[in-house]
Amino acid sequence: MLTVSIVTYKTPIPELKKCFDSLQSEVVDRIFVIDNSSKDYLANFCRIKKRVEYIASKNIGYGAAHNIAIRKAIEFGSKYHLVLNSDVYFEPNVLNHLIAYMEERNGVAMVQPNIIYPDGSLQYTCRLLPTPANLIFRRFLPKKMVESMNYKYLLKMFDHKSELNVPYHQGSFLFFRTSCFGKVGLFDERFFMYPEDIDITRRMHREYRTMFWPGVTVVHAHRAASYKSKKMLFIHIWNMVKYFNKWGWIIDRERKEWNQKLLKDLN
Repeated sequence: MLTVSIVTYKTPIPELKKCFDSLQSEVVDRIFVIDNSSKDYLANFCRIKKRVEYIASKNIGYGAAHNIAIRKAIEFGSKYHLVLNSDVYFEPNVLNHLIAYMEERNGVAMVQPNIIYPDGSLQYTCRLLPTPANLIFRRFLPKKMVESMNYKYLLKMFDHKSELNVPYHQGSFLFFRTSCFGKVGLFDERFFMYPEDIDITRRMHREYRTMFWPGVTVVHAHRAASYKSKKMLFIHIWNMVKYFNKWGWIIDRERKEWNQKLLKDLN
């Protein structure tokens, strides 16, 4: 049994339709659309779709909106739950393969597939746990310094052809074993947007394996909104400040230990 949650905010119908088309699989039991913009056109579109439950919401943030759906998924008895961006699409049988992967690996709480851009190029979604320099200061550093930093942070030395247990999964496609929320908790609602994916992956990673698996591939038409909007850049930076206030700016022993282990595994 698989449930899916998609958070929308003034999302174009063609984008959402393409995402829905990817979910036309017999393994999908319910799709929760939490609309942070509460737009009539999205409500009307969702209500004509089978297995789709539309939920109007104030703009409460990405993680908080997904939490509404995750609570419903737990009540629904869902075994697996997919947190999905509306700008992601894939072949429907991808979900069958991910369920089969999880069925064979009880110690895995999360799995993320290979993720590419629409032009076929790789998205580097396997990452180290970030330092402040990785996520805030790099915006203001010289280009050559940023390139060197990104090579290590984004694990560009990794060929993405084998499984890897990583403590940070990028949030566009997060496939969870629903029962693990009971031990780890849901998204931290202090984060309005951006670092909630880092936070929940590392909390899951403490208790379980959080795996990258290249057996299937999905497409993410990544918008990178914070690179195009000063408002979104401010939201990004402010929420990263909250993240580092929670986990540590300079001293984060867990980050140091896990990042060193990951780099060692790749050598």
